[in-house]
Amino acid sequence: MSMAVDMSSKQPTKDFFSSPALSLSLAGIFRNASSGSTNPEEDFLGRRVVDDEDRTVEMSSENSGPTRSRSEEDLEGEDHDDEEEEEEDGAAGNKGTNKRKRKKYHRHTTDQIRHMEALFKETPHPDEKQRQQLSKQLGLAPRQVKFWFQNRRTQIKAIQERHENSLLKAELEKLREENKAMRESFSKANSSCPNCGGGPDDLHLENSKLKAELDKLRAALGRTPYPLQASCSDDQEHRLGSLDFYTGVFALEKSRIAEISNRATLELQKMATSGEPMWLRSVETGREILNYDEYLKEFPQAQASSFPGRKTIEASRDAGIVFMDAHKLAQSFMDVGQWKEIFACLISKAATVDVIRQGEGPSRIDGAIQLMFGEMQLLTPVVPTREVYFVRSCRQLSPEKWAIVDVSVSVEDSNTEKEASLLKCRKLPSGCIIEDTSNGHSKVTWVEHLDVSASTVQPLFRSLVNTGLAFGARHWVATLQLHCERLVFFMATNVPTKDSLGVTTLAGRKSVLKMAQRMTQSFYRAIAASSYHQWTKITTKTGQDMRVSSRKNLHDPGEPTGVIVCASSSLWLPVSPALLFDFFRDEARRHEWDALSNGAHVQSIANLSKGQDRGNSVAIQTVKSREKSIWVLQDSSTNSYESVVVYAPVDINTTQLVLAGHDPSNIQILPSGFSIIPDGVESRPLVITSTQDDRNSQGGSLLTLALQTLINPSPAAKLNMESVESVTNLVSVTLHNIKRSLQIEDC
Repeated sequence: MSMAVDMSSKQPTKDFFSSPALSLSLAGIFRNASSGSTNPEEDFLGRRVVDDEDRTVEMSSENSGPTRSRSEEDLEGEDHDDEEEEEEDGAAGNKGTNKRKRKKYHRHTTDQIRHMEALFKETPHPDEKQRQQLSKQLGLAPRQVKFWFQNRRTQIKAIQERHENSLLKAELEKLREENKAMRESFSKANSSCPNCGGGPDDLHLENSKLKAELDKLRAALGRTPYPLQASCSDDQEHRLGSLDFYTGVFALEKSRIAEISNRATLELQKMATSGEPMWLRSVETGREILNYDEYLKEFPQAQASSFPGRKTIEASRDAGIVFMDAHKLAQSFMDVGQWKEIFACLISKAATVDVIRQGEGPSRIDGAIQLMFGEMQLLTPVVPTREVYFVRSCRQLSPEKWAIVDVSVSVEDSNTEKEASLLKCRKLPSGCIIEDTSNGHSKVTWVEHLDVSASTVQPLFRSLVNTGLAFGARHWVATLQLHCERLVFFMATNVPTKDSLGVTTLAGRKSVLKMAQRMTQSFYRAIAASSYHQWTKITTKTGQDMRVSSRKNLHDPGEPTGVIVCASSSLWLPVSPALLFDFFRDEARRHEWDALSNGAHVQSIANLSKGQDRGNSVAIQTVKSREKSIWVLQDSSTNSYESVVVYAPVDINTTQLVLAGHDPSNIQILPSGFSIIPDGVESRPLVITSTQDDRNSQGGSLLTLALQTLINPSPAAKLNMESVESVTNLVSVTLHNIKRSLQIEDC
């Protein structure tokens, strides 16, 4: 859980992000809100909380007068005492003696707080036995321990709600600005919308519909809806049409949706267990290929439900063992937040739009049916994302086996051509069969079956996408295995010394791993073609194609405030993914590709394993030059599908606190990094191959590099071409250095 850290005396230099030494992710400032509230025993209004029902007690000052909130420094470590003292009013002329009672407070010692914080990290809700044991150990009353934990939980909840509210307010402000601009354009265009040609009534109608849908979505996410006004832009008109169409799903009888889910479950089971002739194994690649003629014989209704004009059917199947039991894994799939976290590299947006039916059993997931939305991505800005609406159901097939089934639902008597134009990706019965094996492990058999409208894909990634590898079953299974393995290593308590070099405590290890995971998830959001960003194509003087995006960070405490620019470039290299991955994670070779390290000496301070593969690790490196020393946090991840190396410079003083076990949640990090995936052409001979690792022994690599920098700490600053050119030039130099080090001619 969160632990407040006062770092006001350890501020980094003012130019840490904007320094010319942009290398190492070009930014890693740690400006801390030194004057912010940090006391875990108060809520965000400065009031002291005394129970879980959100009841609070406002404490009077020693001077008579109105009740005020005590500062968090005043209440640090304090708790109520049962004894009460009486105080004379002292006002002249009063009849008798007015006596006023006030609470007496007990200040916890540093050692007491440290012990309670340690237990809080392990279990925020200690039972009676644990509270009794801790109270005896610390010399406190059991109720004092109880109140401390209640106040701590409430403070954490308040911080989370405050952060979510600030994000929603920023989104609201953006919508208001867009609406204002649209109204101005609308007025100039003589009462005609420049994008859709609609009149005032049409615009009001579209705004009302969009507001209703967004409010419904926010309610599903458990957030407080804000008054929304939206413009009728092209992208919003498309999204509105999609939501408009899917409101028709709600008009279907629940029994009808349940029937569709039942049929999809039977089809998934058949697809997951069938061999030949349904699935044929490719002699060239070894992958399974769906025999579509045989599929239509088995499921003739699939032909009738396909949309007109669609050219691409993607079908794939894969299986693997994961480090998680079947029931817990099924629960994770039915929780949209956990589902998005597991597949953070594949899913940029996700939401439960509506709950069609509640599940049964203790966990209430057996038989559950939900309408969901997801935006699927690749870790490159040159491949468009895929937005898909689908119904997800969960079914317990046996005590040891679960099925998670996804299927897009068509509305009867709908305009099929309009439906096809709005929904460019549909899920045919897809999902996974999860079966318990032993020792908390599960076997996952994944089937991914998509009906995708024909679209233009950049030649570089065309083979990967057209063969179904980009969003296929292998990608999902490999990502799931990597996440579960990382979770096991994160929770482990008996970690060998060789797997935690440089970190002496278990709390320090967890804090470093948590900070690295947050950094990598931030990189996933920054590098992809999600609608979060608007990418602009730029051709450099050397002829290199790049994509550039900019954004303004106002409220995210995990990134520096101001204008941020991200420049990215993708290219094919005749090098195996394994060799390329090892090249980037090797500290001894960092100076070969890092354009601004200037040959500085690099040394590891800490190295933590987070998986069985030696490449799955988190490292803290120091880059020493004559002028200064910089610490770099690096997270390396690899699986059978893709490899990622993400890094960011970090403040030395703040990172030392993290190594000691302090919470890294609000540390500002601006990551850069590399995404490496096979090119999808297994038959292509290699030019360079690794002699130490035979993984991916055929085919080249698709490398995507993304560098981020803070160009101005003021969110109101304007983006200028000089700043953009400085970032794109650094990308060009980095790519040139990579080719030179690997002895690759321009390709």
